[in-house]
Amino acid sequence: MNTWSGTWVAERLGVELAGDERLRGMLGLALRRNPKRAHLLVSNVLGKHVPQAPSVVYGHGVELGRRVRDLLGDAAAARAVVLGYAETATGLGHSVADGLGAAPYLHSTRRPVAGVATAGGFEESHSHATSHLLLPEDPSLLAGDGPLVLVDDEFSTGNTVLNTVRDLHARYPRERYVVVALVDMRSAADAGRLEGFAREIGARIDLVTAASGTVRLPDGVLEKGQALVAEHESAKAQPGPGARFPAPLEGASGTAPSRARGTARQAPTDPQPPSNRITRVDLRWPGGLPDGGRHGFTPTHRTRLEAVLPAMAARIATALPDNAHRVLILGFEELMYAPLRLAAELERTTSAEVRYSTTTRSPVLAVDDPGYAIRTRLVFPAHDDPADGPGERYAYNVAGAGFDAVVAVVDSVADTPALHAPDGLLARLAEHTPHVLLAVVPSYVPAVPAGAAQDAPERPATMLPEPLRGPAFSSYAPEEVGWLLQDLSDVTLEAPTEEREEAIQSGGAHYAESLPVEYQPSEQYQQLFHNALDASSARLAHAVGVVTETVLAERSPRPVLVSLARAGTPVGILMRRWAQHRHGLDLPHYAVSIVRGRGIDANALRRLAAHHDPRDVVFVDGWTGKGAITRELAQAVEKFEKTYGVSGFDPEIAVLADPGSCVRTYGTREDYLIPSACLNSTVSGLISRTVLRADLVGPDDYHGAKYYRELADADLSVAFLDAVSARFEEVTEAACAEAKDLLAADRTPTWEGWAAVERISEEYGIHDVNLVKPGVGETTRVLLRRVPWKVLARAGAGSDLDHVRLLAEQRGVPVEEVADLPYTCVGLIHPRYTRGATGADGTAVTR
Repeated sequence: MNTWSGTWVAERLGVELAGDERLRGMLGLALRRNPKRAHLLVSNVLGKHVPQAPSVVYGHGVELGRRVRDLLGDAAAARAVVLGYAETATGLGHSVADGLGAAPYLHSTRRPVAGVATAGGFEESHSHATSHLLLPEDPSLLAGDGPLVLVDDEFSTGNTVLNTVRDLHARYPRERYVVVALVDMRSAADAGRLEGFAREIGARIDLVTAASGTVRLPDGVLEKGQALVAEHESAKAQPGPGARFPAPLEGASGTAPSRARGTARQAPTDPQPPSNRITRVDLRWPGGLPDGGRHGFTPTHRTRLEAVLPAMAARIATALPDNAHRVLILGFEELMYAPLRLAAELERTTSAEVRYSTTTRSPVLAVDDPGYAIRTRLVFPAHDDPADGPGERYAYNVAGAGFDAVVAVVDSVADTPALHAPDGLLARLAEHTPHVLLAVVPSYVPAVPAGAAQDAPERPATMLPEPLRGPAFSSYAPEEVGWLLQDLSDVTLEAPTEEREEAIQSGGAHYAESLPVEYQPSEQYQQLFHNALDASSARLAHAVGVVTETVLAERSPRPVLVSLARAGTPVGILMRRWAQHRHGLDLPHYAVSIVRGRGIDANALRRLAAHHDPRDVVFVDGWTGKGAITRELAQAVEKFEKTYGVSGFDPEIAVLADPGSCVRTYGTREDYLIPSACLNSTVSGLISRTVLRADLVGPDDYHGAKYYRELADADLSVAFLDAVSARFEEVTEAACAEAKDLLAADRTPTWEGWAAVERISEEYGIHDVNLVKPGVGETTRVLLRRVPWKVLARAGAGSDLDHVRLLAEQRGVPVEEVADLPYTCVGLIHPRYTRGATGADGTAVTR
């Protein structure tokens, strides 16, 4: 016969649990350090303190949600909003919302977020951390008049619900509330209070629970409980690495069968240092998808999560060792739903025995006895910089449980040095399992309303980080360029091309939130690069001279070159070398990030303005296509001036080639091959394209990028620069003469490139100019980084397109010759792309 996991407390304190026959299967008892309540009802089906099958945990919540839907009826259920309680019921509330149907969800939080207005708050009187905040991104989320469904793990006195409804009803009165809990443990007097309160506010309050009963407490139980806790803690009764542990919890009841003392599993031993056994798993969590309901989680968010869950769970499964038969997915405090859904998907799709639980703030006594609910306890410092200060955090019933691997799932706010410290959570887990994996979910940060950002403290511009320089960051010499970026080299950001394209076109992710896998050129392709460089180095040197002389004569005698990373950076270095060669000038040169649709790095501009006169800054790029970045920069500079009150930056870009006629300052308007466009990082100092993702780039951070040190053997960055600058002397006279002629000519942009792109977009049924990439450089990027549909080539185009034809052949992309093309070539990204699609209609080529 199984031993009930509340026996130990019941026998010593005289606590009695009475009620439904299911009650003892769902609950055990433990003692905690709390001045208001000594005992703790420990749920076996919540997934907080007791590891449980994720299907059991999720199933209980979904079933409660379905019962709420049946109670309300479809019409009222469609207008309902679900509110869960932090921290224990955040995942349960999510699950109830899933069962209810198309209901938005919000949970209370103990984590304040700068700039997000509070829509309410209340106190949980018996808790160890009492204050709850409501921080919806959409202030109208709680303002409707539909039913409000309040979800907690247990309904013990009703005080928390009364406090919540009282606060919210004063702000947003409504006619109906539904209280949902796994167990209803109220006394008859407490039940009467709720009914009286409902009459007082003139609203209906229903109750939906999985089981009900009462806890009968003898006189003096609080003092006895506190004394018992003190006795055991002073005796240092906490179990060590060899702690005994009950058999794995099974079934809906979660009851742990008894086990003779001394026969339980022993925790694994491994002489390898714990820090060497931590494996990161890149979930590739979609950009813009909230990590949970802290700021609201809508049915649309739920649909997006459902779509990506299989792939994320598969990445965890791939990272697990082959011999991992028993696996724990360990969530983090309020972050319960995302780990739960990942665990449930892993359970569904693998043969492993998967269990789920989370870490917690709640301090509970651990006693190694089959009749006690908390058998073991891991203690570690808080690692998310909590608003109430540092303190201990806990993981229960993990040590000694025989897990072959533990996957810790935390949000990015909690991925701190404290997490990785020798006494941190990961090290504690590594003491008790041979494999620890870490999966980080980006912490969702709502858009801050206008005006709120000014209220937040800001890092002074003079204190922003110094530029990164080679050889520590990039293969360029340190004097050639300073990167106003942060180094993300240790972060896995690469995603398969097809997966990125689908996410970008579906709106599930921005292109700057991940990186394409770096193209590794074949020997044949590398030879094409060298041939192109040999053939065009003098032509490139001439264009460098023309644009540099124009800048020096027209913009500033001592310009500050600011290249747009990464295509602009080799050009910025060449312009700097020309100024030194021709005029003996040692010009400062920086590289900054600009992201289409999100603007230029404002922190980089702040630092530039703090160290240089903005009127001397000249932005540099490699080439123009249709002019999207030209427009992006103009809008970004205007926004920067309004936000920070700093003026003087000229958004006019200086480019090597302007085939789209988008700028006034250029080296040529011919559309020919610039060999640096042929390759990615291996001709750009081994630096990746820039990254802008909320969980990696904070409000005081530069945008990020990676340094691919591992590609050093294939690096041609300096060879490219040297080949072009070696031709400066022979082209100086001609370049200076052409620059003089251009200074006297009308160089007003005609934007003919933009007009051509719009025409092509409509003619080929694409209807999105962002999927049309004009010019040799942009076409090359399409073939290297995106999912190409076809290439349009000007009839008679020669060797400038040799590399394009080779790439197109390698990727099975047709090259179509067009007679009157204003560019040498145009790359068309696959329109309405989904994996398996082949044409503009999403299923077949129609042209």
